[in-house]
Amino acid sequence: MAKLSYCTVGSNRLEEAKAYYDALLGSIGMTPRFEHPSGGRLYSGDAGMFGVIGAFDGKLATVGNGTMIAFSLDSRAEVDAFYAKAIELGGTDDGAPGERAPGVYFSYFRDLDGNKLCAYIFG
Repeated sequence: MAKLSYCTVGSNRLEEAKAYYDALLGSIGMTPRFEHPSGGRLYSGDAGMFGVIGAFDGKLATVGNGTMIAFSLDSRAEVDAFYAKAIELGGTDDGAPGERAPGVYFSYFRDLDGNKLCAYIFG
């Protein structure tokens, strides 16, 4: 069966973005895997890989309208902590942690470049 292997977001502020993601992803056990040729960085952990990179075509990175990347965590407390860390690091709220339907607990935020991310747990 297929599974998602990795995802990336683009940034025009790579040094700031790497500091943001070092701290944010480090809070859930993801660590830097390697430096990307664009000046960005790839991270890995149990959930696969995540990268913050410069746009491949050399143009400015832009936020994908309708694009969202989600991290499945093990508890509501982890969702709350990940969301709080994102905001503490300069991210912006796009939906505070809460139950969206019975047993469906999600939080939404945007990174320094406006990329939308989510932390969630079912149950």
